[in-house]
Amino acid sequence: MSQSVNAPPSAASTIHAQIYARFRAMIEQGQLKPGQRISSLRALAEELGVARGTVQAAYDRLLGEGYLIARGAAGTFVAEHTAPTKRLSQARTAEPAPRSAPSRAVRKHAGDAWFESAGQTPAMLQLGIPALDEFPRKLWTRLLARHVRQMHALNKPAPAGYAPLREALATYLYRSRGFEVQPAQVFIVPAYTAGLDLAVDALGLTVGLTAGPRRGADHGVWVECPGFPPTARLLKRVGLHSHLVPVDEQGLDVDFGLRHYPRAKMAVVTPSHQSPTGVALSLPRRVALLDWAAKHRAWIVEDDYDGEYRYRGHPLPALKSLDTRDRVIYSGTLSKVMFPGLRLAYVVAPQSQIEAFEAAGTRAAHGGCPELMQAAVAEFIADGHFARHIKRMRTLYAQRRAMLATALQPYEDDGYVVRLQDGGMHLMLDVPAGSDDLAMARRAREAGFGVHSLTAWRSGRRGQRALLLGFTNIPDQTEANRQVTLLMRALGDKRA
Repeated sequence: MSQSVNAPPSAASTIHAQIYARFRAMIEQGQLKPGQRISSLRALAEELGVARGTVQAAYDRLLGEGYLIARGAAGTFVAEHTAPTKRLSQARTAEPAPRSAPSRAVRKHAGDAWFESAGQTPAMLQLGIPALDEFPRKLWTRLLARHVRQMHALNKPAPAGYAPLREALATYLYRSRGFEVQPAQVFIVPAYTAGLDLAVDALGLTVGLTAGPRRGADHGVWVECPGFPPTARLLKRVGLHSHLVPVDEQGLDVDFGLRHYPRAKMAVVTPSHQSPTGVALSLPRRVALLDWAAKHRAWIVEDDYDGEYRYRGHPLPALKSLDTRDRVIYSGTLSKVMFPGLRLAYVVAPQSQIEAFEAAGTRAAHGGCPELMQAAVAEFIADGHFARHIKRMRTLYAQRRAMLATALQPYEDDGYVVRLQDGGMHLMLDVPAGSDDLAMARRAREAGFGVHSLTAWRSGRRGQRALLLGFTNIPDQTEANRQVTLLMRALGDKRA
């Protein structure tokens, strides 16, 4: 891609300084967009008729100041945030930052517990995004090309999903997550929330909820606190009340749920790697949760969003593997393992509820998932590429997690303490005592970061204050150090 950076030489400015100034202005003025690839050294040097070293000097300065980011053989790109120097200057001089007038984008998310930069280049340290730079694009392109030539790929998708993909997932789940499942139990959906919506509809949990607050309370749902914010939002939208059940070092406090909300009709849990604390649900609590569901004819939705990524020991078996009474609906996502634009997830229905899920699938508002994508993923899994990709990402994420932890270590004396988890795709960072993690997350987002506050994931309730940081797209230690420095400046840390 060619950019118009021609400028006449002047006595007051060297050529590389002019190139630097022109690129900086184009980025700050929005002529070059975040994530946009810029010309290679050779191409721009030939276009301007200058030595490659001259262009290299300009690019090095832009890289050092955070305007550009190098991605190896892929090329050099405009950084995810625009005009970082200007933003960070504002963040440092605003007194106090939380009282300053926020931008429209910040106002939109100021009281929102969930934030992601959908539809654009992922923000720095954003949660829930796999390593986009390491996805096997060439292999994926071949698979897509192979299936786009076949007539079935152009069909309207079946409501329950593409049969070979359902079969591939059934085999994969038995091999990797330790429970037997028939392909007829697997239902393909666009996202986790669509799967939860499908389960609620299939099980008829919203019937009778308009009969008053008492009946509504009887039919509520246990939700982890802290927990994944979109869960409570989806339940509220369909008319179900969320009963917040605390999480401690053993996971969901099942006894608390039994004492306060024994007649709830569902529990939504993340037992293998609790979101966001990272703890695993202990075996006694798993048994107690399953016993409660069987006794009260309640259901359990097991959200196994990143159970494959465990860095100490082997991945934990799924709760579904202990389910002998057919009360667990298992939920997984392919988008968090492969790439977010895939928009594919799945739910495993109880054997006794297959027909109910099939009927609900025909009513689903999303209308099914594109068969072309499903066909390519089915082959990706069946040929072993999926398992190999997960294994490679497990090693890579352990390295990138260590890089981020190392970059944060110098700030420990200031009260920023890293809480390394046994698995997952993010880490928790305790903030200095007395800090407002909600306000800190807002300032970080304004500076181009996709971090979250732990308080937001507790629906604003008091408790531990921390920030949640994604590490999966940090390519090397230098970039980890750079992003942490920018983050700490945005948070107002004097050491940065």
